[in-house]
Amino acid sequence: MTTELNTQWWRDAVIYQIYPRSFADADGDGLGDLPGITARLDHLVELGVDAVWLSPFYPSPQADAGYDVSDYRDVDPLFGRLADFDALVARAHELGLRVIVDLVPNHTSDEHPWFRAALAAGPGSPERERYVFRDEPNDWPSIFGGSAWTRVDDGQWYLHLFDVKQPDLNWDNPAVRAEIADVLRFWLDRGVDGFRVDVAHGLVKTWEPPSDTVDAPPPAVPNGPEPMWDQDGVHEIYRSWRKILDEYPGERILVAEAWVDPVERMARYVRPDEMHQAFNFAYLLAPWRADPVREVINSSIAACRSVGAPTTWVLSNHDVVRHASRFGYAETNNERVGIGVDDPQPDEALGLRRARAATTLMLALPGVAYLYQGEELGLPEHTTLPDEVRQDPTWVRSGHTVRGRDGCRVPIPWTPGGPSYGFGPGEASWLPQPESWDRYALQKQQGVDGSTYELYRQALRLRREYRLGAGTVEWQPDAGTDVVSLRNGSVLVLANLGTEPVALPAGARVLLASGELDADGRVPADTAVWLL
Repeated sequence: MTTELNTQWWRDAVIYQIYPRSFADADGDGLGDLPGITARLDHLVELGVDAVWLSPFYPSPQADAGYDVSDYRDVDPLFGRLADFDALVARAHELGLRVIVDLVPNHTSDEHPWFRAALAAGPGSPERERYVFRDEPNDWPSIFGGSAWTRVDDGQWYLHLFDVKQPDLNWDNPAVRAEIADVLRFWLDRGVDGFRVDVAHGLVKTWEPPSDTVDAPPPAVPNGPEPMWDQDGVHEIYRSWRKILDEYPGERILVAEAWVDPVERMARYVRPDEMHQAFNFAYLLAPWRADPVREVINSSIAACRSVGAPTTWVLSNHDVVRHASRFGYAETNNERVGIGVDDPQPDEALGLRRARAATTLMLALPGVAYLYQGEELGLPEHTTLPDEVRQDPTWVRSGHTVRGRDGCRVPIPWTPGGPSYGFGPGEASWLPQPESWDRYALQKQQGVDGSTYELYRQALRLRREYRLGAGTVEWQPDAGTDVVSLRNGSVLVLANLGTEPVALPAGARVLLASGELDADGRVPADTAVWLL
């Protein structure tokens, strides 16, 4: 784990995402909180990560699990108080962990004082200019389903690219830019080490006039992205933010959540005077086949190298199906970021075997690795949640055809048995955990050779020991069509994505393996190894 807090730690760090409501519950109300996180930081030290990223904990009506912010400068009472946040940061820094927080600048809650003032002030007012109000809507759709426009009592329409309770801010307005710059300073002054920027590709929109229907999909801009995404104007905003962060000591960072394609567009967010990292969603979506995996590794490294930035690698987060379930389908595509109501159940054993191999490969790559809470336990998606407990707005706005993201947000198990598997002292958790999670509990895996938890611990220790995050990729010829084989420094990595076992190179010594070798000492299907 990195101990010097003034280095360019962000170039090869391992960063662990915490979803606060589902990590640890200190007060027994069934909802995770900041004191619960603080009490469990030792787990992250033992695991071997360098930093934590906290999903939103700000005051919010919780229409979209905190991504509808009503106050950017406080802590929602559900999660604690500002003093609890300060204690969390202090304890994390004491342990050598850095703390990254979510910033949600594309939209606020409809209960934010600014939006309430906009509704009260009426058309043409300065208050309305902070948001995107129009006399007529165009045909832009909401990400969560349906139209991206809602009509207010005086006849105007406001834009919400996500839920109806998440009105989009108008980033052409200087007041909006000044407000969020001040929010950055508020949290930097409290010691945060960086910001993960939600919907980083969405702040600037190119307005299009209304068409005949609000239900049609948006037209694409010729030779460019859709008009509400990845507009060039966002980069001016991030250059201004970078200047703010550079005023502070300790290498504070910006991380872009930018769903853009191709990877060359993603790399524009991490030019030297903009953000430090951008999530590599092309890698997350790569199918479980050797050629696409090699291709996305190559293109990602090349794109980021062209601007002097590190590449990031990620397999799971709070918005997609956990990779232990995504990989649990016999077909090798990996595009199940959501599971439909009619989709079959994934094969849990197959998914876990591939997930362990995929993580073993990922942690050998140079750059930055992101882990999502519970993946170190091998947690699958909870695919059988009762419909009546679902809270993701996607479930409602899709007309109950898309299950949404609740299945990857279920509270994680710490101990076997009990009403919440050690999540908290109360009788329940805000989303019910499946009975099968007893076997995934941390306490059952600690010290158990071959457990997923111990695989992660060993991989993170060896990654640091052999400086793999700061290394380079050297592809190995003649590895086989279904094999991803590369050398990073002194470590040879071999991942078998095919169906037949693969022999080890002569004289190779196994340093780490995602699963057992076969009786002949070969690497079975869906297994990855590190060799010396």
